[in-house]
Amino acid sequence: MGSIIRAAGRRLPKGTRGITSSSCRLAVPAVKSLPTSGGFFSWLLGEKRSNVPPLYEPLPGIKSLPPLPDYVKPPETQITTLPNGLKIASENTAGPTVTVGFYVDCGSIYETPLNQGSTHLLERMAFKATRNRTHFRLVREVEAIGGNIMASASREQMAYTGDAIKTYMPEIVELITDSVRNPAFYEWEVKEPLTRVKAELSEVTNNPQSVLLESLHSAGYVGGLAQPLLASESSLARLNGEVLHNFVKENYTAPRMVLAASGVDHADLLSVAEPLLSDLPDGSLPSPPQSKYVGGDWRAQADSPSTHIALAFEVPGGWRNEQGAIAMTVLQTLLGGGGSFSAGGPGKGMYSRLYTRVLNEYSAVQSFTAFNSIYNDTGIFGIHATSGCDFVGQLVDLACKELLLVSTPGEVSEVELRRAKNSTISAVLMNLESRVVVTEDIGRQILTYGSRKPVQEFIERVNKLTLHDITEIAGKIISTPLTMASWGDVVHVPRYDEVAARFKAK
Repeated sequence: MGSIIRAAGRRLPKGTRGITSSSCRLAVPAVKSLPTSGGFFSWLLGEKRSNVPPLYEPLPGIKSLPPLPDYVKPPETQITTLPNGLKIASENTAGPTVTVGFYVDCGSIYETPLNQGSTHLLERMAFKATRNRTHFRLVREVEAIGGNIMASASREQMAYTGDAIKTYMPEIVELITDSVRNPAFYEWEVKEPLTRVKAELSEVTNNPQSVLLESLHSAGYVGGLAQPLLASESSLARLNGEVLHNFVKENYTAPRMVLAASGVDHADLLSVAEPLLSDLPDGSLPSPPQSKYVGGDWRAQADSPSTHIALAFEVPGGWRNEQGAIAMTVLQTLLGGGGSFSAGGPGKGMYSRLYTRVLNEYSAVQSFTAFNSIYNDTGIFGIHATSGCDFVGQLVDLACKELLLVSTPGEVSEVELRRAKNSTISAVLMNLESRVVVTEDIGRQILTYGSRKPVQEFIERVNKLTLHDITEIAGKIISTPLTMASWGDVVHVPRYDEVAARFKAK
């Protein structure tokens, strides 16, 4: 707004006189002084009349800018597939910076007993020395262009991302490509992250949320998804530079990789990236390791005054069951929840079912939240809750009750559904304001679907959801086997078969 006003001030006709006050100069363009009344409060306080026109009056001699159209077509995602199968995708969003990301269809589900923990260690080894530059040189080059780099690992995908000013798009693309294609994995460099990983593992064991999420996968699945995302202490002794080299060589092939970017012209990106990636080995797309959901129970006694429990079920079809995934997303928003100390508006879940029906009613409940962890073909959905050990039996009862109610016709109101749909759409659109999120969305969707779904399509499908759709997806979810995990003082946690029987009766 300030730049528009200053630009308008530069177009004033000759002979106009500027305002001398420095504070006014920033807010009001130079215009001819016009006497105006200061208003009742100015008269009451004895202030003099001001020569500055009120902000609600149009400025004389200034032509207003035309308003934006009611509909602005969003930028399209352009995708190019190289002869070796690698995909390059981009969206030219407005702004001074560019975000570039490498997304690889590779995660802990592809690990074997011999290289278990490689994904975790690769995340820590990202942007270390390559065959073309040392780690020190790489860091200095990123600093020189004012860039930012990061890496993340999940069970199904790896991500390497970086952002910089648009002028330095070629540099950031080349740097990330070199880090992904040509890691050196010097033994002395591998030892340092291994030491840090050991320290992290001791910290994770004291984080109930992380422990329960890992335990739900190990207890609920058989196959790839049952493998831990974090390296175990026993696997760290087997990991070294050679193991990482072999893992990357086997899994980082062109058909399993996507280079995504936002804030850049597609032709410019292609001219830089294609020469760097066209000779990447093509290979064949392997079948992902099979994962079968079976349900189960996991408990860990810990020295803690609180007890953490999680009840989870399978989301059949995962992300590739698009309608079910969208309905599940709205269902999670509808349930919501949070911690007993939460404060704020609807954005913090204070109008969600779990907050109004549980957290507001039971002071012994410390947290009560719906969660999900979704993958390409399956996923888990449930409730995580925390209370004192003496209340944990009732806590499990409340979790069962809320899951059963949302699967019962007539228990969810139209007002609740409309609020959940609006909150879901709002959250997605606000997240897509970030170029980092846009780039991640492009890369991960192309790995999952082969293309990127327009956000307008998502909004339309959310708006079409009915109460029947919500109760139907909730019913399908809780009809799958129960997975239960608990941590802390678990002596009073109800038996698994007793809790599972409540959902079988449904």
